[in-house]
Amino acid sequence: MRAPDEVFPFPLDSELVQAIAVLARAQQDAVWDRQQHANRIRSLLREYYPSALKAFPHTADLSSPAARLLLRTAPTPSQAASLTPARLRRILLKSGRTRNIDATAARLLPILREAAMHQPLGVEAAFGTQLTALLGQLDAACDGLDALTLAVEELFGTHPDSEILTSFPGLGRIAGARILAEIGDDRTRFATAGALKAYAGAAPVTRASGKSRTVLARRVKNNRLAAAGYVWAFSALSSSAGARAHYDRRKASGDRHTSAQRNLFNRLLGCLYYCLQTGSSYHESAAFPNTAAMAAA
Repeated sequence: MRAPDEVFPFPLDSELVQAIAVLARAQQDAVWDRQQHANRIRSLLREYYPSALKAFPHTADLSSPAARLLLRTAPTPSQAASLTPARLRRILLKSGRTRNIDATAARLLPILREAAMHQPLGVEAAFGTQLTALLGQLDAACDGLDALTLAVEELFGTHPDSEILTSFPGLGRIAGARILAEIGDDRTRFATAGALKAYAGAAPVTRASGKSRTVLARRVKNNRLAAAGYVWAFSALSSSAGARAHYDRRKASGDRHTSAQRNLFNRLLGCLYYCLQTGSSYHESAAFPNTAAMAAA
């Protein structure tokens, strides 16, 4: 029996949704694969190349074209320290950067030339060879991710529900495709909004025994839909005043970040269920009437 996050849309869903599900899940897997390759490179750089970690402090930075090309050109700290300002600017230009070339080169150059303890030259060269091999894997993962992202965006844009989904704050084409892939377009699949919320893991589980009553997070759920909902709710915080007010209200009542964000996802899912059933787009005043009334006042 398949796990909840591996269940494909029901056969009553359209062929287009099932195709979107294949691509959206492959794109999500590609994101995770890229992260794994970047983590392996970061772990290797800790062994012999601290200046690279200082130049690109975040794991996401290592996946950027500029970081990959720079590390491929100078896979050891000795080679990086010998880079000239002109060559560093050429590397940035070749990677596709078009803005702040001189400022970025001026920031990176002293970091790469910073004095630090080195491994023996032979050991450093061996580490550089390993880094080059790992960069090849990361390049392949990034290229595959770019191709899948483009395919998902194009296919998702052809579905009639795409306009409804992208009308919601925090839902772009990629996140919208992931949501659609997991809930499908069969309007009879979920009898109520509560059923959809339970399927996504947004609805809590209440357990009562005698005088005790406990509210717990739902563990049996569609994990892919829950992951997409976490990203959706987080993005909505900066693009919707109502979502932000709802989240702040839950935090003020004692919820932690994860609980407040899950509650916001629960609220947004209810709005999405209504919009899909009625064929209407998202309206902030209808989703969060209290916030809209306060803003009007």
